Amino acid sequence: MKKRKLGNSDLYVTELGLGCMSIGTEEKAAGEIIETALEEGINYFDTADLYDFGVNEAILGRALKDVREQVIIATKVGNRWNQRRDGWSWDPSKAYIKEQVKESLKRLGTDYIDLYQLHGGTLDDPIDETIEAFEELKAEGFIRYYGISSIRPNVIREFVRKSSIVSVMMQYSILDRRPEEESLPLLHEHGISVVTRGPLAKGLLSDKMLEKASVKGYQDYSLNELTKVVPMLKEKLASFRSLSGVALQYNLANPAVASVIAGASNPEQIRMNARAVRSNPLTSEEIAIIKELTKANLYSDHR
Repeated sequence: MKKRKLGNSDLYVTELGLGCMSIGTEEKAAGEIIETALEEGINYFDTADLYDFGVNEAILGRALKDVREQVIIATKVGNRWNQRRDGWSWDPSKAYIKEQVKESLKRLGTDYIDLYQLHGGTLDDPIDETIEAFEELKAEGFIRYYGISSIRPNVIREFVRKSSIVSVMMQYSILDRRPEEESLPLLHEHGISVVTRGPLAKGLLSDKMLEKASVKGYQDYSLNELTKVVPMLKEKLASFRSLSGVALQYNLANPAVASVIAGASNPEQIRMNARAVRSNPLTSEEIAIIKELTKANLYSDHR
C-alpha cells in the first residue's frame, strides 16, 4: 500500500489507516481485525485514551507489540472520564496532558507515541499552555510528533500560527465538504497534513447506501436530498468500482490529505477498504461531477 509523508515529520503513513474505535473489546476478534490490517499493508493505527476507558489502547498495544518499529501509533488526549464513567469533561491543561501521556504509554506497552493528538479544542482553551505540554513531551522523548483532531477552522488557524503540529484529523467526505474552502488549503500551504475520518459518511457512501440513512438526514442533507444524491453518485461514478472506492479516492485526491482513517468491525471491511484505496485515482472529470452533485458548505457552527 502506498505511503504519504505526514506533514514535515519523518513519518510515512499508509493512504489507509485503521480507526480502532470500532474494533470492540473482545481481544481475539479485535486482534483479527488488526492482523488483517497488517496483512493489507496498513501501518497507521489511530486510537484514543477515551475509547473503551483505555481498553482500546491496551488491546492495540498488545496486538502490535511484535511489529512496534514497523507501525505508526496515533492516540489522543483531552477528554477526562468522570468517576461514574457515564460521561467526560474537556481538559486541555498542561498538567492533564503530561499526566495522561504516561497512562497511554503504559496501556500501549511502548516507550513512545508516534503521533499524539489533542482530542478536540475550542478558542476558550489555554492554547499556549496546551502547545507547551506537547512541545515538552517531544523534547522529553515521550512523543515523536503531535497534532490536533478538530474541525473548527478558528482553532486550526491558531495551532497553525502558534505550534509545530504535523497533522490535523478532521471529518471529510463527499457528503461533508466543509473543510475544502477554509481548512484544507491553509494546511496544505503550511505543509501540515490532513488525516480524514468519516470518509464513508456513516455508511451512506458504502454499497449499503441508503440502508444507513437516518430520518434526520446527514449534515446539510435532508433524507429526501440523500435519496436523490446518493443513487446519482453511484450511477454516474460507481459503475466500474464500488461507491466506497469513489468516496475514499475523493479524499485522497486532495493534496492536503495524507491518510484516510476508516473504522472496521470485522476483517472483511478492512479488505474492502484496502481494495478501494488501491483502486485507480479519480479523474478530474469524476471530481468535477462529484462537486457538481454535492454541496460545498462552510462551517456555521463549530467555529
